[in-house]
Parts: sequence; C-alpha cells; structure tokens
Amino acid sequence: MFGYYLDLARRGLGRNRVLTMLMVLAITLGIGISMTTLTVLHALSGDPIPQKSGQLFRVRLNILPDDAFKQGEPLPENLTRRDAETLLGDARADRQAVMSAGSVVITSARGDNLEVDSRYTSADFFPMFDVPMRFGSAWGRSEDLGHARVVVISSTLNEQLFEGRDSVGQMLHIAGQSLRIVGVMGDWDMNPRFYDLSDGTFGGSEDVFLPLSTAVDMKLASSGNMWCWGNASDPQQANAPCMWLQYWAQIKTTAQLRGYRDYLSNYMTAQRQAGRFTHTPQWMTQNVMEWLDSQGVVPADVRLQSWLALGFLGICIFNTVGLLLAKFLRRSREIGIRRALGATRRAIFAQCLVEAGAVGIVGGLFGWILASLGVMLVQHQPTTYAPYVHMDLGMMLATFALALSSSLLAGVLPAWRATRFAPSVAIKSN
Repeated sequence: MFGYYLDLARRGLGRNRVLTMLMVLAITLGIGISMTTLTVLHALSGDPIPQKSGQLFRVRLNILPDDAFKQGEPLPENLTRRDAETLLGDARADRQAVMSAGSVVITSARGDNLEVDSRYTSADFFPMFDVPMRFGSAWGRSEDLGHARVVVISSTLNEQLFEGRDSVGQMLHIAGQSLRIVGVMGDWDMNPRFYDLSDGTFGGSEDVFLPLSTAVDMKLASSGNMWCWGNASDPQQANAPCMWLQYWAQIKTTAQLRGYRDYLSNYMTAQRQAGRFTHTPQWMTQNVMEWLDSQGVVPADVRLQSWLALGFLGICIFNTVGLLLAKFLRRSREIGIRRALGATRRAIFAQCLVEAGAVGIVGGLFGWILASLGVMLVQHQPTTYAPYVHMDLGMMLATFALALSSSLLAGVLPAWRATRFAPSVAIKSN
C-alpha cells in the first residue's frame, strides 16, 4: 500500500510543478538556513568529553578577605597556590589536577629559539582528560612531589624537533635548563578547551606540559588569568594572595560527590576559623557542561541566530501549508472519485501525508546542500571557533529528519482538509 501511495505522490507532484517547486524551495531555504545555524550551535555547545563529563568537576572557592569580598559577586574561578596545593595533597577525589597556562622558549639542537604554548599541571591531568600518548607515558605523582625536570610534548612539536621519531629520553632545553622528555602525546583535540578557558575557548593543545612544581622552581611565568590583592611581589609564592590556578577533580559516584562537597564545606569553615575571612564560606563544584554554561561558551549572537533561523523555518512551514492546501483543493475531483470508489478517509489522509513527506525528502536533500555551503562559509569567518564547525553524520541525519518532520507537520492540516471533501459535491463541482 505504501508503494501505491508513493506512486500517487509522484504523479500528484508532477501535475502541478510550479506549486511543487515552490514547496520544495520553501523547505530548502528553511532547512538550509536552520541547519547552518544549528550546526554552529552544535559545535559550540557540544560535550567535549561525553564519556566522563559528569565526573569532572571544576572546584571554586571564595577565600577572598573581607576587604576584597563583594556580596553577590560570582565565585572566583581560580584558586591560590596555597589552597590548590592543600586540596591536591589531601587527594579526596578519585583524581585531581591543578594547572595554569604558560609560554616557554625552547632552544632547538640548531640553536634556534622557539616560543610555544605550555601547561604547568600535575600528574592526574593526563588520565583525567583522556590524553593519548604516542610514545612513552606521562609523569607520576612522585615526579610532582620531587619537582622532577620532566616534560611531555605534543606530536606537533615532536615532528618539528625530532622529525616524528620516538624522542623519549631526549633532553628539551627550556629557559636555559634541561628537562627530560618522558612522553609524546598522540592526537588530542579537546574543543572547547573546557579545562582552561582563560587560554582560549577553541584551539589546539599546548606543545609542552611539565609539572607545576617544576615550573614554579624554574620561575616560568603564567599566562592565564591572575587576580591578586594585597602585597604580592611574587604571585607564585606559596602564600601569595593571588588566584591563578585552575583546579579539577574527578569523582565517579554520587555518594563520593556528596562526601567531597562535605570536605570542601569543612575546609572553608576551617579557613574562616583560621581568620582568612569572616564572610559566609562559599564554594562550588561544577561539572563540565555546567562550567561551560556558566562561562557563556556559546556566544549570545549564535543563540539569537539559531532562534531567528528556526523562526524563519516556521514561516516556511506556514507557506508550505498554504501551498499544500491549494494543491489538494485543485485535486478535489480526483479525491472525490477515490472516496466514491471506496477509499476511506484514513487512506486519503495517508496518501496526502506521503506526498507531503516526499516534498520534505527532496527539500531536505537540497537543504542539506545549502547547509553544507553555509557551514563552509562559516569556516572561513574570522572567529576562533570557525575551524571546528563541520557537518558531521549526526547533523546530516538531523537535516533530513527535520525536513521530513517539517513537511509532515505542514501536511497535517491540508491532508485533514482533503478528507473532508464530500464525494458527490467534489465530483459535481468539477
């Protein structure tokens, strides 16, 4: 029966080609524009690490002294070195990582100086964020405690300095000091870069990773956000009144999360009793998606464009409803004869919906082509996220699903109206 309806739809669409072309055009424009903006929104709001985003938590503590505290202000995003090292040493989570962005100058074997992005962090960074290793491995917690002169480099830097060979055991010269390469990363594209948005929301990974304790000993400058109050001649000192370190904890179960939050509450209460502040203790844990949402990773104009595009799709659907009504009214004699010959209203309704669905499939195909062209234009825009916007398989399937559902939605009223044609009146009026 479905094949019969398809044959009727093919014949019906061929009879009034102008109306058919107008309907296909309406669906094409609505789907093409909507899916372009939705693809951008999908790229910006997608989960960067879906396998464990609900287990990774950004830890935020408000340990500001009373003269720097403002009621109602958002909690600070970073921690002081004193607090970060205390939490790291207590190790109440399954894993925990403290970090800061930086930039270092490498001296190559040829004597050339090369400035690259770096990250000063702790050993759990690599397993927490699923960083793959091509050669060797990351350092361990003992290297953190021992301030070891070790380093992990990216595949890009390994290709540049060692022509892609296994460089584990080689020495890397940073700021006049030698560090031993213990690992070379594999391909790791974490976008948006949720683990430290202060160093750019989108982009490639850093080229050099070394223990935070080592970076502090070497007095390597941090390039991330830093907020100091009071006298801070050296912001990286252990008790310096400066917030500059990001802190993440991995907690696997709800019960463990409750225990960790109790630990943070007790820690903040102890800091208040120690006289660091007198205001109400404030702390927060945010998982990956909560953190991204709080930081407004998706620009407001992208959200607005998506709503406008969906509104335009609604207008296209409304126009398609009118065109389908006109098309079915012109065929009232045909429908009346079918009803007189015994076709049920359900059969007429199904036939009309199949015809509307066929319009959606054709419009979806052209809409997908239009959306792909739109995405290509976005990729050439001067924005940081442009290179990471692409039409993947999921969005392609969503394009056809949206086109089909839109056309079926547009066809419901005209199809229902077609079932109301009285056979005798429809036949006599033609």
